[in-house]
Amino acid sequence: MNYWLMKSEPDTFGIDDLFNRPDQTEHWDGVRNYQARNMMRDDMKIGDQVFFYHSNCDEPGIVGIMQVVRESYPDFTAFDPDDKHFDPKSNPDKPSWYMVDVKFVRKLSRNISLRELKLKPELADLALLRRGNRLSIMPVNAEQWAFILGLENA
Repeated sequence: MNYWLMKSEPDTFGIDDLFNRPDQTEHWDGVRNYQARNMMRDDMKIGDQVFFYHSNCDEPGIVGIMQVVRESYPDFTAFDPDDKHFDPKSNPDKPSWYMVDVKFVRKLSRNISLRELKLKPELADLALLRRGNRLSIMPVNAEQWAFILGLENA
């Protein structure tokens, strides 16, 4: 099993939005970065665990856990000219962009803030904390995953 962190702005799609979806499941669309796309397309597998991270808000941080329930398939929003994620260079016969489906597992008992994560030397290698890393999807190793979960009730 792999572990991941996926970012979303809570005003666009937050943990509560996922919780309120039918079957608490949603496709993770709109990723338009090739490195993030490749991770979703090539590496994410059913059963992988994912931290839901609220970004670009008053207190960015990890707010919940999701699980990958469908492996990658073409991101159909790229084909819709009326969608904000439309990409005229992508087409159904040769898609440029992919998505996975995720399912709500649970909210954390508290937001584990970016500020708090930065204070932990044990997380020095966490991709989220690397200078210049703006990816919306990033891997988390098993030790980092366990450490972050241990912060939840600290």
